[in-house]
Amino acid sequence: MALNGCTRRDFLTQATLATAALGLPRAVRAADEPKRKGRPNILVIMTDEHNASVMGCAGNPVIHTPNLDGLAKEGVLFDACYCASPLCVPSRLSFTTGKYASRVDAWNNSSELATPDYPSLPAALNAAGYESFLCGKMHYAADRRYGFKDIGGNFNKSTKTNAGERRDPDDLTPKPGMSERFEQFQTKDSSNGMNHDLAVTRGVTDFLKDRKQEDAPFFLLAGYITPHFPLEVPEKYWEEYRSRVPMPVIPEGYLDKLPRNYKHLRIGFHMENVPEDVVRKGRELYYGLVQWTDGQIGELLRALAASGMAEDTVVIYTADHGENMGEHGLWWKNCVFDTAARVPLIMRWPGHWQGGQRRTGACSLVDVVQTIADIGHAEMPGDCNGDSMLGWLEHPDKEWKDRAVSEYYAHNIASGYAMIRMGQFKYVYHTPADATHPAERELYDLKADPGELNNLAAQPEQAERVASMHAALVREIGENPDETEQRFRRTAMKEGVAPGKEKGRKKGKQEGKKKADDENG
Repeated sequence: MALNGCTRRDFLTQATLATAALGLPRAVRAADEPKRKGRPNILVIMTDEHNASVMGCAGNPVIHTPNLDGLAKEGVLFDACYCASPLCVPSRLSFTTGKYASRVDAWNNSSELATPDYPSLPAALNAAGYESFLCGKMHYAADRRYGFKDIGGNFNKSTKTNAGERRDPDDLTPKPGMSERFEQFQTKDSSNGMNHDLAVTRGVTDFLKDRKQEDAPFFLLAGYITPHFPLEVPEKYWEEYRSRVPMPVIPEGYLDKLPRNYKHLRIGFHMENVPEDVVRKGRELYYGLVQWTDGQIGELLRALAASGMAEDTVVIYTADHGENMGEHGLWWKNCVFDTAARVPLIMRWPGHWQGGQRRTGACSLVDVVQTIADIGHAEMPGDCNGDSMLGWLEHPDKEWKDRAVSEYYAHNIASGYAMIRMGQFKYVYHTPADATHPAERELYDLKADPGELNNLAAQPEQAERVASMHAALVREIGENPDETEQRFRRTAMKEGVAPGKEKGRKKGKQEGKKKADDENG
């Protein structure tokens, strides 16, 4: 968004230089102010793989999410928030920095930031007088916290290789059978994911019991794993949804028309031949797992209320990405359909934002980062992406950019792709896989086609819109996606491994990447 010919990024850069010239950066001034002056605590609850449509407050008549619904009743619900990348680590590193994933080389689940002290949201809040804490999974490397202090235990022990891959664009031969992940569609009284999240709830609850109101304001991120696969949940949660969850709508011949990369996702993740009864059970179990997760969120919110700090705490609920649940013939995430790239977002600040409100314009988690910094009077670097939504939150009629971007450059594809949502339209650009496999495009009118089943990109009457949205995408990211894809190949595939060829990869890198992919999907 430009102000008198000056972009937001330019404006922030100029503002930063101006405060530096005074010898008194805004963050330092804020730290010298009384601890509580206009600066609430900030609690971010981030789950993993939560489809934004699977909440009662989102209009879903089947799911039972009383705690999230109650939070929305007391806060503001955003209908069209998008993650920066539909994959765990790129999304979370983007949220850590306030920059698009490609700008910090967050290509896949084996990525990390360039340095341990890379400028981050928690570090900026620390400089502004906050204390930043992390309880739960953020998929960080074992030796990286980027300004957070651990509470409740050590939940982040990943090993990173920064390696990537590409599939041979012509390797579209279906595989027999299906992924072993579908064998994990089952009822269980406990699982690694549920046990992890019980520990997160305990850690946050203990922290809130011990925290004093006169302490410095805190920024706390509670990182839950569920409802991420494996889709395992106690029997009673499955029974709640048996025969109640609608099946995906996939028109005849639709899967043959998918872009090349999505065909690769289906083959690479071994999800081509999933029986109807497995699809049905997986969707039902997913709903049950969302309800289980909602229960943990309720425990956390009740602990906040019992601490006496709820009135002085901004609560933000979101997820790192969504879950496809069999829609478009896809499971997990990795695509930029709304099932995977759109995320839930609820924000509550008692006494400041009237409850029960909705915002329908498109926004992004990088906008949430800027909003948190704005609330905390913290100074993020001037080259960050996103815009603060604070004014929009306070005034529902305030003009908003209505724009969001998401990118995917990770595994099981032939080439990377990027998406931009502008108003009711979504445009997706798939970069060329090689000289003989050109770029592909998607365009959807989400008002007329919310299921994204009718690709309009090839229609002559949409040519001007496609060109305009492509130009907007390049401007927003700051780089043509074709250049981004080539940069990925130079850095993540630095050993010169050709697409689809694994023999030149060191065994250690293979094992490291497999571990990250198995852990995070």
